[in-house]
Amino acid sequence: MLDIRPVVHLIGLLGLALGVLMLVPAAVDWQAGNANWHAFARTSFVVCMIGGLAALTTRNGLDAGLGRRQSFLLTASLWAVLPALGAVPFALGAPNANLTNAYFEAMSGMTTTGTTVFVGLDDLPPGVLIWRSMLQWLGGLGIVIVALVFLPVLRVGGMQHFQAEAFDTMGKVLPRVYDISAGLLQVYFGLTFAAIAAYMAFGMSGFDAVNHAMTTIATGGFSTSDQSFVKFTGPLEYVSVLFMVLAGLPFIRFIQLLGGSWAAVWKDVQVRAFLRWIGYSVGAVIAYRLMTSDAHVLDVLRGTLFNVVTLFTGTGYGSDDVAAWGDFPLLVVILVGFIGACTASTGCSLKIFRYLVLFEAIRAQMQRLRRPNEVVALRLGGKRLQPDVISSVIVMFTVFVASFILLAVSLSLTGLELRTAITAAWTAICNVGPVFGQEVGETGAVDGFPVAAKWLMIFGMYLGRLEILAVLVLLLPRFWRG
Repeated sequence: MLDIRPVVHLIGLLGLALGVLMLVPAAVDWQAGNANWHAFARTSFVVCMIGGLAALTTRNGLDAGLGRRQSFLLTASLWAVLPALGAVPFALGAPNANLTNAYFEAMSGMTTTGTTVFVGLDDLPPGVLIWRSMLQWLGGLGIVIVALVFLPVLRVGGMQHFQAEAFDTMGKVLPRVYDISAGLLQVYFGLTFAAIAAYMAFGMSGFDAVNHAMTTIATGGFSTSDQSFVKFTGPLEYVSVLFMVLAGLPFIRFIQLLGGSWAAVWKDVQVRAFLRWIGYSVGAVIAYRLMTSDAHVLDVLRGTLFNVVTLFTGTGYGSDDVAAWGDFPLLVVILVGFIGACTASTGCSLKIFRYLVLFEAIRAQMQRLRRPNEVVALRLGGKRLQPDVISSVIVMFTVFVASFILLAVSLSLTGLELRTAITAAWTAICNVGPVFGQEVGETGAVDGFPVAAKWLMIFGMYLGRLEILAVLVLLLPRFWRG
């Protein structure tokens, strides 16, 4: 029988922490003289009580440690329970959302998807805007820890390839998970503060800079305005591109940089492929736009760079109508959304690593067809790929594509037009952000979607953020039997 006490205990502690953090937007609204601070204060008290009681009643739950099955359950439960708690202020205060919209917004935040159902962001209380950004920032930090600590150990989707590397910094071993977590916090906070300073230096207000720094480093894409990044076009787009790219790199490499291993980043085959593929996609779209548009060259260069990178990393900001560029640019951004950033970053989707493994497996298979008797060793970045890594990556691709198709078909059955259904499935399961279609509002919000479509997208965001297999394994009866 599966002992769920360790899971409940840890969720209770994290719920308690989330409740305490709600005092931050409460303070922001109170300082601004907005009565909405009452909603955050009440919710903070209730969530702290629920989390505290859950932790207290299961305080002996960690005596036997956290096993593999509990780790699966914990990972899957956190991204279902914490968004539910984080959604309460949206329902009790501004914007007075219903259950579906409040949970949708919180799930979109914590999974760092960035799709919104809220309209009139410019008029919302500042505390609500800060809370949306905080949810994304916390979700981004959480998924990096899960990617580096839980998923490699649990052998999900090929990420076991990084199990040893997560604890090996170019010869210097980090002996405890605590050291990895402490290093991640240093990097995450450092990048966030650097982004705040850079945004302010190039003209953002302090409030906008804090919000956008959190959602940039989390590659989440929530903005403080219905116009997203349109009001910040110019040099700020280049600043954002820099930090989105940094957030899309493996965070373990930054820890190595702090340890003095300057060559760690460039030696990573993922990093090189990530930067190279960004260059290919941006270059292709720029060439197309220059041939088909009479816009100023510098505007084309800046706008294309920003909007392609934001979708490649899964951030989802928008400074232009990408769909208006033409069918080819739209196809490119859809494809890069399916690729995603590096493993162990805050980025989304299938990740660069899995594509590199898939391409290596295809190359080896083609080589075997030419020379059937030759033994082909599969390697990535000088490291031999184990058979279980290759098989799990292939399974991940299969399940991902099947889930996307099933989600798109289900969304179309709710009444959404085909293009809307396809891009809604894409943005949900890839955790990208924007949806393209006639049912999407002028601000990019999906508030007009049917309730069923919103819940399907919620499930898609949840599946995509947790690498799908980490959720589907809970459906196996033998998981619960042990």
